[in-house]
Amino acid sequence: MTTPLPPAPNANPRAPARVAWWNERQGRAILYQILVVAGVVLLASYLVANTLANLESRNIATGFGFLEREAGFGISEATIAYSPADTYLRALVVGLLNTLLIAVAGIVLATILGTLAGIARLSHNWLVAQLAAFYVESLRNIPVLLQLFFWYSLITEGLPLPRQALNPLPGVYLSNRGLFVPLPAWDPAFGLALAALAAAIAATAALAVWGRRRQERTGKILPTFRIGLALIVGLPVLAWLAGGAPTAIDAPALKGFNFQGGGRLTPEFAALLVGLVAYTGTFIAEIVRGGILAVPRGQTEAGVALGLKRGLVLRLIIMPQAMRIIVPPLTSQYLNLIKNSSLAVAVGYPDLVSVANTAINQTGQAVEGIAIIMAVYLTVSLSISGLMNWHNRRIALKGATR
Repeated sequence: MTTPLPPAPNANPRAPARVAWWNERQGRAILYQILVVAGVVLLASYLVANTLANLESRNIATGFGFLEREAGFGISEATIAYSPADTYLRALVVGLLNTLLIAVAGIVLATILGTLAGIARLSHNWLVAQLAAFYVESLRNIPVLLQLFFWYSLITEGLPLPRQALNPLPGVYLSNRGLFVPLPAWDPAFGLALAALAAAIAATAALAVWGRRRQERTGKILPTFRIGLALIVGLPVLAWLAGGAPTAIDAPALKGFNFQGGGRLTPEFAALLVGLVAYTGTFIAEIVRGGILAVPRGQTEAGVALGLKRGLVLRLIIMPQAMRIIVPPLTSQYLNLIKNSSLAVAVGYPDLVSVANTAINQTGQAVEGIAIIMAVYLTVSLSISGLMNWHNRRIALKGATR
């Protein structure tokens, strides 16, 4: 009778068998990710190589060297000096600045309009609430492109010709060519005043931060608004006075078939701005209304019980809490407004897309032109998103569970 051999001294009969890494969940997950990334890289490489081969077979130039060539076309509106003798690069910069101008102005005005409309929908005044509801429910259900066509037609066909232009105020003329207003003739003193204005805004922001920390530490309230208003108004005026207080006015005057001089608000810019603001404002109004309704009603009752007026309750108690709910969806509406600004080509406003399309038609380099448009919109959108996410983290409750 044979006896079984004793187990080895270091053997552990309960130790699990070793499993190959590709049979483990984590190992398979890493493998699948590597395969997906490799597949995406191979597909992108194939598409790029195929595109380059097709372009070469058709003798179509590639690369961004065309940006240094003379553009040869004019742009009706430019925030910086531009002429057809400038390069394509400068033309695209003009289009980019026009896009940023409409985006910034649209975001500011849409936020104001949407906030007022959202608060008005909750008004105890029946007429105000119904008018706000009509505005929201009607305009948000009409495609924004149709609204742009409507506003452009209303401006260009509903207003008189320049020779019969409306003159509501001295020096102000309104026609189907746009709104013309007198402006101060440029002088170095205005540059000094603008620098003083920027310094006043920066000082007001710093003062607001310091005042809030001081209030948290001591309980004393600093009149930040009044001090900031004095700085923003007073410093530019003092700079203007120090520069000689120039008062020359550049007034518009009818010359030929249109007005010359002064400042001009074109029908294309006005139609695009009004359309985007009115359309986006409807969605912002619903976001604001939802954010206010999400705040418990007891907050309002507590504020009223303390003797605060309803306006102060809304400004000091309700809106600060509602902003934590409003900001995330508000970011999406800002991004939508920026992307919808590409519809400017429909009303003839020379934004980035319009200028890039002209460059593509003249050079034939569609891939590069579209790549520039995509890169610009991606950069602007990510910048707005990052800024709003920073603001959202700043107003979030500290230590709140996610």
